[in-house]
Amino acid sequence: MEPITIKVKKLDPRAILPSRGSPFAAGADLHACMDAPVDVAPGETVFFHTGLTAEIPEGYAGFVFARSGLASRSGLAPANKVGVVDSDYRGEYMVALHNHGPNPVTVEPGDRIAQLVVCPVAFTQFEEARELSETERGAGGFGSTGR
Repeated sequence: MEPITIKVKKLDPRAILPSRGSPFAAGADLHACMDAPVDVAPGETVFFHTGLTAEIPEGYAGFVFARSGLASRSGLAPANKVGVVDSDYRGEYMVALHNHGPNPVTVEPGDRIAQLVVCPVAFTQFEEARELSETERGAGGFGSTGR
C-alpha cells in the first residue's frame, strides 16, 4: 500500500515528529514537548503540548488514541478517550492526559504520550426519515449481539 504524506510543522524546535514504533504500526507516536517533567496526580487531567501542527489531507481525519503500554502500566490515557483532528485544523496538537491510576505519574520531556492514526472519512449528510429498514438486531442495545 502506498503511504500518504502528511505535512508536519514544528511550532517549537524541541518538538519531535510523529514516528511509528514498528514498520506496520497503525499509529505514529506523539511526544510531549515541554521544558521540565510534569507530575499527573491520580484523577487529574493535564494538557500536554506536542509542539506540532499538521496538514491532514481532505477526505481523512486524525484520531489521537492512548498508547496501550502507557495506559495499561501507568493509567495515563487521553481524557476524551479519542481525539479527532479534522483535515482543516491547523492548530497545535495537544493531548489531554488523565491519570486513571492510584499513583502520580511523571511525564518527561520527549515522552511518547499518545498515538496518531490517520484514516479515511466518509462525508455524510443526514436526512430525517419516518421509517428505517428492519434488521435482525432491530433496536437491541448494549450486549444484545452476545445473546
